Amino acid sequence: MEIYKSTDTAASKEFEKLLNNQISKTKNLIEGKIIEGTVTKIGEKYVFLFIEGLKSEPLVDINELKTLGQENKLKIGEKIQVLLERIEDKNGEVIVSASKAQKIKGWDTLVKAFENNEPIMGKITSKCKGGVIVEHIDTGSLMFCPGSQISDIPVKDISHLINEPQKFALIKMDKIRGNACVSRRQIISSGKKEDKAKIIEKYKEGDIIKNAIVKGYSSFGCFFNVNNELDCLVHLQEISYSRVNHPEEVFNIGDKHDLLVISVDKEKLQIGCSIKQLSPDPFDKISNYELNKKYEVKVIKIMDFGVFAELEPGLTTLLHSSEISWSRKNVSPKKFFKVGDKIECVLTEIDKDKRRIAISYRLTKENPFDQIQKNNPVGSEVSGTITSMNEYAIYLKLDNYEIDAFLHFNDLSYTGIPEEIAKNYKLKDKLKVKVLEIKKDTQKVRVGLKQTQKDPFDYFIDKKVNDTVTVKVLSSDNKGLVVQPEGCDLNLTIKKSQIAVSSTDARPSRFVGGERIDAAISELNIEKRKVSLSIKLLEELQNKEAVSKFSSPLSGKNLPFSSLSDKLTNKNKKVKK
Repeated sequence: MEIYKSTDTAASKEFEKLLNNQISKTKNLIEGKIIEGTVTKIGEKYVFLFIEGLKSEPLVDINELKTLGQENKLKIGEKIQVLLERIEDKNGEVIVSASKAQKIKGWDTLVKAFENNEPIMGKITSKCKGGVIVEHIDTGSLMFCPGSQISDIPVKDISHLINEPQKFALIKMDKIRGNACVSRRQIISSGKKEDKAKIIEKYKEGDIIKNAIVKGYSSFGCFFNVNNELDCLVHLQEISYSRVNHPEEVFNIGDKHDLLVISVDKEKLQIGCSIKQLSPDPFDKISNYELNKKYEVKVIKIMDFGVFAELEPGLTTLLHSSEISWSRKNVSPKKFFKVGDKIECVLTEIDKDKRRIAISYRLTKENPFDQIQKNNPVGSEVSGTITSMNEYAIYLKLDNYEIDAFLHFNDLSYTGIPEEIAKNYKLKDKLKVKVLEIKKDTQKVRVGLKQTQKDPFDYFIDKKVNDTVTVKVLSSDNKGLVVQPEGCDLNLTIKKSQIAVSSTDARPSRFVGGERIDAAISELNIEKRKVSLSIKLLEELQNKEAVSKFSSPLSGKNLPFSSLSDKLTNKNKKVKK
């Protein structure tokens, strides 16, 4: 091994010069930068590039170049731009990419155009989910165009737009993901906007547009074509002074109408028009009408909540469902009226600020609750027909009255189980009932059926506790006896504990159905309609009466030991002395 003691020789200086030159070339090679290489060799699959400063020649796939449309670069000596990914990988090879270089170069161009708000040239290459793929003509970068941004009008077939160079506006750039979104619609609209601004200048408020053509309508208004140069909207509220629920009730596509320009928006490039303002406001004639007077109206629309009617053409009023009937709640207007009917109503409200007129149909008739209070007050009897039933009451339509009276199950009969008795009645049955209560303020009438019958509890009016009654045994069980007093329809229960004084005799099985027995009244409350019977109490009363009648103060004195206690008492007194 030769050791150089001096570096001042010509060979050493030449070597140092070459080494410094190589290092300076290598400094310009940074991973992640786009560099230019020269084609030195073309193989079957790869192209060899010479890049000054690299220790080996990197390879570029021929198919990659063809995909990028750079077939013309497949010549020795041609320059190709590539992205230097790795100066040296684990195998000691240089890694470069032509496609990534083009994508980065194209992205920078797109970012610059986006920041400067400049349009770019592109062409639609294919369809995809939700839109189309657009290729940037200058760089070949691919971008996405949503379906809604292809045109300013619905387009079903875009075949005539594919591969056609055209302008696009960049509307979104995602630098992190490297995605770009473009719009063709924005370019089209911006061109039309300039033309539309000139058209809008022609119109001012108060102008009358002749023969505008109905182009289409929606739930909020009708669209008209004006002189084949402008579309304008007539809002639903500006179609007519009468109520209009949908423009199709009034217009047909292709109809011609005169319009009054009521607004011009130069920023939004829109004009607003009205049809109703071309004619006098019928509400101005409301001074011809007076409150609380009857007027004939024509039904023009029926809704769930009421009826819309006309006092005269264009002057619309509302008949709310609550003003149709005195007695019925939540009535269906369709069951009372139909479109075209002419009915008499009372004018109840005029609100000029809200342009609202209210009428009442029920006020044209006498309040049925006033009628029944006058003709059939509480305590009188009326007839009615069963119209409906629920789990606790029956509703009767009273004859000669527009009233549904309330009949509770408890008021059907004095005896029996109310729910079981109610099963004996069905719809359309006629009943004669007594008026129990009239509430005019809440519009309710309560009636009773049992009140028209004799009250079986009257049997006990002239009786009191400890009185004896004769009853008929209907049935018996472990709990006691079910009996019915003679001459009364009430079924009463004698408890097992009240059958006899002696517990051994308190057996319900001692009695059979149909047997007549006596019992005493142990409890009686006329107001609460409560009564209790007891055989045991009757026995106790009879025993007490027997003792009081047949015993004497000397009873028991003739017994052998009757004076024994007295003698013992006297003896004890003597001993103490």
